[in-house]
Amino acid sequence: MNYLAHLHLGGPGPEDMLGSLYGDFVKGSLQGRWPARIEAGIRLHRQIDAYTDSHPLVLQAKARFPTERRRYAGILLDLFFDHCLAANWADYSSEPLDRFTRRAYRALTEEPELPGKLAVIAPHMAAHDWLGSYRQFDVLERVLANMSRRLSRPDGLAGGLEELEQLYDPLLEDFRLFYPQLQQFAKAAM
Repeated sequence: MNYLAHLHLGGPGPEDMLGSLYGDFVKGSLQGRWPARIEAGIRLHRQIDAYTDSHPLVLQAKARFPTERRRYAGILLDLFFDHCLAANWADYSSEPLDRFTRRAYRALTEEPELPGKLAVIAPHMAAHDWLGSYRQFDVLERVLANMSRRLSRPDGLAGGLEELEQLYDPLLEDFRLFYPQLQQFAKAAM
């Protein structure tokens, strides 16, 4: 799961949202480094990642990619699943997506000490509405290009958008089957 899904699954409060995102930026043991609710959000983020990575539907979705792409299939799925969530938001939340993303951006902008790279990307995330922009499939092209620059093998994602486009319908079905199960898991883990 990527940023939008983690935020959606992590709880409604600002500290819940922060913890949901910190999970990608805070490594190692927590032991009181952050407020309790933020640490609970980080732990939930890690549990969601572990559950997702081992789930049969996610493994099935990864197996849809050509063998030479499987190393990067998890990255592609994370982004695609955020697209599916944003594009079908009303199926999974009663709160409008625009209102939800404003709350998430407010939580980020009101936190004076975001960890590491999150402090760098948070202003860009809010200014360019990264979370809401996932509704449009073509936005994934820009996201993949940006991600490629951070990889040790940038060509690993080349052609990934075309594969997502070809696999759109079966991957969307995988998401539709998987996400409600993930929502139940996250709710039970809170």
